[in-house]
Amino acid sequence: MEDRPYYRTIVVSDIHLGTTHSKVDQISDFLSRVDCERLILNGDIIDGWHLQKSGISKWKPAHTHFFKIIMKMMEKHGTEIIYVRGNHDDFLDNLAPLQFANLTITKDYILESNGKHYFVTHGDVFDKVTTQMKWLAKLGDMGYTLLLWLNSQYNRYRVKKGKPYFSLSQAIKQKVKSAVSYISDFENVLVDFARNRQCEGVICGHIHHPENRMINHIHYLNSGDWVETMSALTEDENGVWKVVYYTELAQQADREKENNHVIPLPIAS
Repeated sequence: MEDRPYYRTIVVSDIHLGTTHSKVDQISDFLSRVDCERLILNGDIIDGWHLQKSGISKWKPAHTHFFKIIMKMMEKHGTEIIYVRGNHDDFLDNLAPLQFANLTITKDYILESNGKHYFVTHGDVFDKVTTQMKWLAKLGDMGYTLLLWLNSQYNRYRVKKGKPYFSLSQAIKQKVKSAVSYISDFENVLVDFARNRQCEGVICGHIHHPENRMINHIHYLNSGDWVETMSALTEDENGVWKVVYYTELAQQADREKENNHVIPLPIAS
């Protein structure tokens, strides 16, 4: 029998189903490998902006398969599903708040973990660009899509040369002063809000930048994305949080397959 990892909580966000660059096969594979008591879908799971622009033809069988995996988790394992709306799936505003069986659709959520309270939000409502200048956000989204296309072309060249994957957008976020400042401002605003809500931590997504660290005595967690980083947050039964990466999980699985034995996955960052 395969020793399946079990977590109290898994958080994923920014899958952007309906877009070309969504890593839907990878997130489906990840969720089919693990069990959890609670799965938080923390916004931008479905990319309503892209589907509205490009049409429902962009919805593929793989996207439907993803939701079948979610339903299997609910029905066979009793997993609680909490879907927090994001800016790209803001069509859920017409439904939230909604609770049916073990499915909850909401705009934000308070998670209790080992006596600590975490404010769970996608994060877009704390982003002035997406809330006050939506036209600029959509323009930025077009630029990001172009950057991802350039990134895919560049990495095809790198693969041919035997070089590992390189993320242009992540490199830009790490090196461009304005991007670094934007991320820092975003994190600090969320941390201050969590403190004002008498929470000891905050869990978000939105900026596609996975993180697990303390900021001014508040535990800041970001689940990253499934466009490039393919990352998730996991909480074990002792309340310990980690960022996990699908690429590390897959590489470890390949190594253990070659050795003909299995080690519990995923590997934490």
